[in-house]
Amino acid sequence: MSTDERDIAELLADAPSNWGRWGDDDEVGALNYLTEEEVLRGVRAVEHGKTFTLGLPIGRPGGDPVWPGRSGADHYMELDKGHFEAGKVDVPGAAGLEYADDVVYMFLQGTTQFDALGHVWYDDRLYNGFDAGTTKGGMEYCSIEPMAEHGVVGRGVLLDVARHRGRDRLDRGERITLDELLDCADEQGVEIEKRDVPIIRTGWIELFYEEGADAFYGDEFAEPGITYSRDLVEWFHGMEIPAFGTDTVANEQTVSDETETILPLHGALLRDQGVAFNEINRLDELAADCDDDGKYDFLYVGAPLKIVGGTGSPVNPIAIK
Repeated sequence: MSTDERDIAELLADAPSNWGRWGDDDEVGALNYLTEEEVLRGVRAVEHGKTFTLGLPIGRPGGDPVWPGRSGADHYMELDKGHFEAGKVDVPGAAGLEYADDVVYMFLQGTTQFDALGHVWYDDRLYNGFDAGTTKGGMEYCSIEPMAEHGVVGRGVLLDVARHRGRDRLDRGERITLDELLDCADEQGVEIEKRDVPIIRTGWIELFYEEGADAFYGDEFAEPGITYSRDLVEWFHGMEIPAFGTDTVANEQTVSDETETILPLHGALLRDQGVAFNEINRLDELAADCDDDGKYDFLYVGAPLKIVGGTGSPVNPIAIK
């Protein structure tokens, strides 16, 4: 994985920022754009009542797709029928009522999830200027909890780039430009409106489920996606994009062919603009239905868990058409 050693602060020195836009104490960033009016605009996109859940299964026997260095979920039964058969459980007053309990140990970013705004930083500052030292032992500022209190509800728009290119999936490390996103929307007959939640389909996550982990990770991990460019980050800023999602682990081209660094949009969008990242979605069923009926907008509902001091949260987003 070839990368440039330039400092990210230098690369993003002139990038647009939302720091201070909603006050010095703000911890939800661009989700402030999702007002009651925006929620109702999302509701108006509902025509059929068809519902699509975008979350991945957790703890599959074949494993879960995660960022390299993280592990998939470990799922354990804490109590089951065997405990009762062995006489290891005594529940006074249960009168024969039995039950099962289980435990999941997992990375908070180990499945379909939202990043907290403080998850990634540079130059020792989180979103809105909070000191990176406040992440020690748990996130004092910009954790997932304020985002979870707010919720992520608005008009979603699917941008099926894979289908736009006439392919099942994009190739390893391929780039998606802003012009292609706009061309994709135009071909689909859908308008991306201010404060929408774009959901970008590459088809990449399907490789994990169809061909396995070895094919997915390869010799070096290099996902396709959008990446930093001045026009793209200015478009996000001008369009007041509150959140976006993809069917990739990190929502962007792993090594940017623009900056030659890893994940620059996590700096330019998450840290600088406070845009919420919804990563590792499964979009095949939603995409097939959109292609079938020609309707690519929907009510998007994302509800992260209220994990105190958490760097992110699992989520099962819902698209309602």
